[in-house]
Amino acid sequence: MVPTLFIVSIIAFVVIQLPPGDFLASLISSSSETIDQSQIDALRERYGLDEPVYIQYWKWISGIIVNGDFGDSFEWNRPVSELIWERLGLTVFISIITLTFIWIVAIPIGIFSAVKKYTLGDYIVTVIGFIGLAVPNFLLALILMYISFRYFGQSVGGLFSPEYIDAKWSLNRVIDLLQHLWLPVIILGTAGTAALIRVMRANLLDELSKLYVEAARARGLSELKLLFKYPVRVALNPLVSAIAWVFPALISGSAITSIVLNLQTTGPLLYRSLQSQDMYLAGSLILLVSVLTIIGTLVSDILLAWIDPRIQLQ
Repeated sequence: MVPTLFIVSIIAFVVIQLPPGDFLASLISSSSETIDQSQIDALRERYGLDEPVYIQYWKWISGIIVNGDFGDSFEWNRPVSELIWERLGLTVFISIITLTFIWIVAIPIGIFSAVKKYTLGDYIVTVIGFIGLAVPNFLLALILMYISFRYFGQSVGGLFSPEYIDAKWSLNRVIDLLQHLWLPVIILGTAGTAALIRVMRANLLDELSKLYVEAARARGLSELKLLFKYPVRVALNPLVSAIAWVFPALISGSAITSIVLNLQTTGPLLYRSLQSQDMYLAGSLILLVSVLTIIGTLVSDILLAWIDPRIQLQ
């Protein structure tokens, strides 16, 4: 994991440096006021922007390893760690709820679709699954925002009503959060749910045709017990391994949807930092997503060994 993270951090920092110019060049071109040259030179010296890329990278990565310092955001003029921690808790909370929603919905529907293959119910689930994969999340967000505002009178955009945005945490604020949470969870979970339904159906169909299922049925096991004791357990393997990509994808891959919904999560922050070439903020967020991917891979490997005894034997 350590060498992988090291290589990923190098790639992330190099990619951020690829566009021509830097943050100061973008600031000068977009600013309507004349910026003093001495101020520009001071900022270049402070952040080492005139140094070679490898020196800039070393300053950044050594600060993270030695002091836990991710650097300062050029655009926000604040420490990167503060910006990330402000949004990370809410992002992880939404991601865990969404992932739980995906599993609760996808696994039973996938099992039903496989057991009732080529029936009307299977065809309906298949059509709905393909629609869920085809419809962009941001478009679904606009539709559901209109419905929630038009027919339920709910404030749309963000996770809180206007009076609770800057309020301190209380029972009323938690209730307000829960009232707004269903919208991003459904929108962010739609594509993942549709994909995992197809995966669960395909894997279970493959397992149901194997000889060990027939042997268990011949020993007199009931269909329900047979289904959940053997083929469903094996068919869950790919869904468990999907943790490695589903969790970081929920955090970084939903940036456009989060912008449409006006969610204060890390996705829009990453998008904005890449636009403005805010290299310390963008690099830190990309590194964070990489860490989540690697940790997700480790967690999925451990869960796979726990679920499938064959992996332990190997």
